[in-house]
Amino acid sequence: MPKLSDVIAALEALWPPAWAEQWDAVGLVCGDPDAEVGRVLFAVDPVREVVDEAIATGADLLVTHHPLYLRGTTTVAATGFKGRVVHTLIRNDIALHVAHTNADRADPGVSDALAEAVGLRVTGPLVPDPADPAGRRGLGRIGELPEPMSLADFARRAAAGLPATATGLRVAGDPGRPVRTVAVCGGSGDSLFDDVRRAGVDVYLTADLRHHPASEAQQAGPPALVDAAHWATEWPWCEQAARRLDEVSERHGWALRTFVSRAVTDPWTAHAQALPLDEPTTSGAPR
Repeated sequence: MPKLSDVIAALEALWPPAWAEQWDAVGLVCGDPDAEVGRVLFAVDPVREVVDEAIATGADLLVTHHPLYLRGTTTVAATGFKGRVVHTLIRNDIALHVAHTNADRADPGVSDALAEAVGLRVTGPLVPDPADPAGRRGLGRIGELPEPMSLADFARRAAAGLPATATGLRVAGDPGRPVRTVAVCGGSGDSLFDDVRRAGVDVYLTADLRHHPASEAQQAGPPALVDAAHWATEWPWCEQAARRLDEVSERHGWALRTFVSRAVTDPWTAHAQALPLDEPTTSGAPR
């Protein structure tokens, strides 16, 4: 079996830390570089449910997209959930490695996996990385559908391709409008509206859209918007990442076993449908 240091070197070749945003916290969080690695679990969030799954799987390494300590810390005491995660991982000889915005920018990366999940043919990055002479890396992706369809049909296609969450998908735009070109950005994407508009696409699929940016974008005109759960837009990367590490393992003869967590760690757990505005509530307040 390879050492953890060997596997980390492979992960950092796939998603170099230098590609991460300056504010990000990527790389090895805990683990002994000399420890052997035979099983690797990929997940979006380093939360208790995923750590419990890593233990049950017999994983030696947990690779997550989201950092455990994004804003730094002065303690790993087990008095909080993050400290308990670290203690649990160390106690069970499980290392933790993070690939976040460096995986967002990669080719292929998080948005490529999202595009594949909803049936798009990627034509290029939404925001190209100027450091990439090939013009393949960058934030978000622009893609094409196999054939034109209505916005409503595309939303149904996206819902079928992404893992189910309590909140589902929200759509802004005429459900019957025809769409063919789509911009996608895994995770929070309302900071890229100007880039999306310049791309001239029919639809923008992302997550965490806030009221004011979404409202202003709709008032400004196309594209239509499809807003999915943050976790759901990034989960397809876990399967892509596992496949890429499998390829490295096969080349080196490591015989690693990779697993992808199916635990839904989106924080929203239920959805209540609002009443139409003309129906009274039990309190009598106008709707």
